[in-house]
Amino acid sequence: MRRNTSSGSMLKKAALLLDCFRPTGGPYRLTELAERTQLPKATVHRLTADLVRLGLLERSGAHYRLGGKLFELGSLVPRRRDLREAALPFLQDLFEATRETVHLGIREGHDVVYIERIHGHDPLPLPSRIGGRLPLTCTGVGKALLAFSGAKLTEEVLAAPLPTLTPHSVTDPVRLRTTIEQVQVSGLAYEEQEAALGVSCIAAPVFADGSAAAALSVAVPRTRFHPAQLAPAVRTAALGLSRTLRPGVCRTADSA
Repeated sequence: MRRNTSSGSMLKKAALLLDCFRPTGGPYRLTELAERTQLPKATVHRLTADLVRLGLLERSGAHYRLGGKLFELGSLVPRRRDLREAALPFLQDLFEATRETVHLGIREGHDVVYIERIHGHDPLPLPSRIGGRLPLTCTGVGKALLAFSGAKLTEEVLAAPLPTLTPHSVTDPVRLRTTIEQVQVSGLAYEEQEAALGVSCIAAPVFADGSAAAALSVAVPRTRFHPAQLAPAVRTAALGLSRTLRPGVCRTADSA
């Protein structure tokens, strides 16, 4: 039996169209979507109409944004849902202890994907958001994940060009390797203005099945970053969550 290559091709184009809404979710005009996907405008017009009908996109005038059905489906992903539900009490305890912005993230490839965030009372210019992703090497959560995800991943990351989010992002592989080794020894990862200027954070890995299933962090304004005061609360939250996770509750995308 011959495969229906036409439907498969359209499915790939639809996935490409949805993916081009990263990282903000829109809104974009039809011409912008065509430019971002490099697809013919007629194809984009047909696909957007179908996706709006399915609830995967929403249209407001001439603009399109991601639809509510995607959020509903995303919240049902077992790996993220189970981890988030298990982590929330510990994240809330960590917030109460610090009154600062708290993050929970997992690794997907060479990125950290944030699955929960509790805002502190002071607004911070953070690029992180729930469902968003940032490079492992530019964030405290990412470094904590990288340090405990195996030597193979470390070598892959070090062999590739290191991304830059601010002038403080680490772009020297030798320096990054040293940083990873320090995280492995201390169990804590630090990020100082590497993802956003004026913001620093401290993070710790969360373990399940013997490897880093996630990591959590506290982000604070650079002017009041006192790691010695924050470290005990971060360690306690990460250890408590690690003890709670049952085997298999969370696995990285490329180890599943």
